[in-house]
Amino acid sequence: MNQTKTEKISLSGLSEKELINVAKLNNWPLFKGKQLHSWIYKQWAGSFDEMTDLNLKERSFLAENYVISPLKLTNKEISKDKTIKYLWKTHDNKFVESVRMHLEDHDSFSACISSQVGCAVGCPFCATGKLGLLRNLNAAEIVDQVLSIQRDTKERLNNIVLMGQGEPLQNYDEVIKAIRLIIGSVSIGARRITLSTSGIPPKIKKLAHEKLQITLAVSLHAPDQNTREALVPIARKYKMDELIESLHYYYNTTKRRITIEYVLLDSINDEINKARALADLIKDLHCHINLIPYNQTNDHIFQRPNNATIQKFKEVLERKSHKKVTIRQERGNDINAACGQLANVFNG
Repeated sequence: MNQTKTEKISLSGLSEKELINVAKLNNWPLFKGKQLHSWIYKQWAGSFDEMTDLNLKERSFLAENYVISPLKLTNKEISKDKTIKYLWKTHDNKFVESVRMHLEDHDSFSACISSQVGCAVGCPFCATGKLGLLRNLNAAEIVDQVLSIQRDTKERLNNIVLMGQGEPLQNYDEVIKAIRLIIGSVSIGARRITLSTSGIPPKIKKLAHEKLQITLAVSLHAPDQNTREALVPIARKYKMDELIESLHYYYNTTKRRITIEYVLLDSINDEINKARALADLIKDLHCHINLIPYNQTNDHIFQRPNNATIQKFKEVLERKSHKKVTIRQERGNDINAACGQLANVFNG
């Protein structure tokens, strides 16, 4: 909680204990810290004026010395399917995106949030990778994406997926802190949180011991080493055998089923022999597979397979692996908000 003359402390992202400490440092009764926690995390206050159980002097003091949110809403777009894409500006004038999706079949709302500004992994089919990595987000900036979406929509989020910009396991400490805040303060259960990674075996094993009942999703995208290296450059450092071994370790430690994510790219990884090889690779792993038909980006290098190819791949994989295989429903494609499209590009 370092404070400078030019940068006010953000209260979003502070735990109840830390907010009680804010009250203590300002010589306020400690229950004032609990009131701050309630206003920020339970009532989604967007201004100190809303905090009506604090007196005017206290609210004026807070406004002079603190801010509620570390993020500033710069732009938002709403898709024809009601998906909302947000562009946030950070205190150092960086930009990062989040997406809110309405899951009609469950009558709930899910948010895809970012863990980094840009991404260093550089998957060639992903628009975010072309930004490069500018910096890690801190826990407050990660959590405040959730809070800011709720403030904007006035609707509670039910599910959180760390699938936005960035590789969460390359920002491990801040991501874990953010997840604990989302569970403990935002009150979204661990089982409703998914962390998606490109596959970093040492961090996957470390995550297994955090005692978090979250869902681990792994972007595999190929059943063989050569194809995976071309699609997921980090695979050059972490080989397939090491990755699969870490996933078995994760399941054996947590007993939490893993999600295997597989982006389908026309004539690259959508052949039937790839479906069979994938089934063999994960046959002993307690997992389900989420197929993601490619969402077009501006480079036009890759293409989406046709529907017949997608369905055939699914059928062969399901039959040979004896595992649940789903095809991700496309959301927000018309506003570049779908999987792999986040590149801080907004219309208008």
